[in-house]
Amino acid sequence: MESIRKQATKLREQVAKQQQAVLKRLGNLGNEAVMIDEEELMCHQKLQDLYNSTRATKHFQRSVVRGVEASISTSSKQMEIVRKLAENCCKYGAENQSASTHLARGSEYFGTSYNSIEDEREAFLKVLGEQVAEPLRAQIAGAPLEDARHLTHRYDKLRQEVETQVADVLRRRLKSTSVSAESSVKLQNAEARLTELKSSTVALGKEATAAMLSVEDQQQQMTFHKLRTMVDAERSFHQHALTILDKLHSEMILENPPNEFSSQSVKVHHDTISNISEDHGQLNQDGTFFIARAIHPFEAQAHGELNLSVDDYVVVRQVGSNGWSEGESNGKAGWFPSAYIERQENAPSDKLM
Repeated sequence: MESIRKQATKLREQVAKQQQAVLKRLGNLGNEAVMIDEEELMCHQKLQDLYNSTRATKHFQRSVVRGVEASISTSSKQMEIVRKLAENCCKYGAENQSASTHLARGSEYFGTSYNSIEDEREAFLKVLGEQVAEPLRAQIAGAPLEDARHLTHRYDKLRQEVETQVADVLRRRLKSTSVSAESSVKLQNAEARLTELKSSTVALGKEATAAMLSVEDQQQQMTFHKLRTMVDAERSFHQHALTILDKLHSEMILENPPNEFSSQSVKVHHDTISNISEDHGQLNQDGTFFIARAIHPFEAQAHGELNLSVDDYVVVRQVGSNGWSEGESNGKAGWFPSAYIERQENAPSDKLM
């Protein structure tokens, strides 16, 4: 249908140009009532461009809505699966608290944290549905777009009437050499009708153009805003989820003591910290040891663990694959969570003595 519509428009424009050529040959260039207005042709082209633009944006909005709805559906199913897993973890932890096992407490931490993550996901999906899909769907079927298109169709129909009337005036003028009084009156009436139609066409063209420009601007603004809303909502979801996971990670580390490291690993070689440069406070590092600063406090809960306060400096000697590190600080040695320290290139000498 769209290709047929374009072909019909192109044919009408060709007819209008042919009519102008006939008028030039007849020497009637001075009669503005018959001449096709160049400004009106520009208005017609502008409306065609606006119609195509709003149509393309409308189709894009539909694809966004379909994508969002599919994402909500898929994520909702995923959410059900994860909530069931979290429920089972919480249930196991609650039923086995008397055993005081690390697994029971870890399972409860896991279930609670993943329930919180799915709460965040649910809020995210609600934003997608209520603040993205619904407003776009409403604009797609909204009155402003339909009203603007209706004005454009009315303009096209009126423009066709103008072209038909131009042809009628031309036909009557070609017979003007042997015109009768009656024919003269009919010619005058035809010209008056043409002038009236052209005036209406110009007015309707301006109204339709203004309406289409307004709709185009609304479409562009809203669609961009909704894409931005999607980005902000998903970014917020992942930030909150990461915060929850960081907390869960720390809790799991504390529930997983470094049992796989034997007591001999806790034995320290006190002479390894004697290589501190008094000039720069740097440890001579051979790839095994490095300096770190505590960024979180840690309270030892088992034998072989090392108490840390914020800004304590540690000589780290071992970094385990289980999330624990071994080192010495303030004359004491032991194990502590690796996530609680931050590697440093240098440190004050007195902090490592």
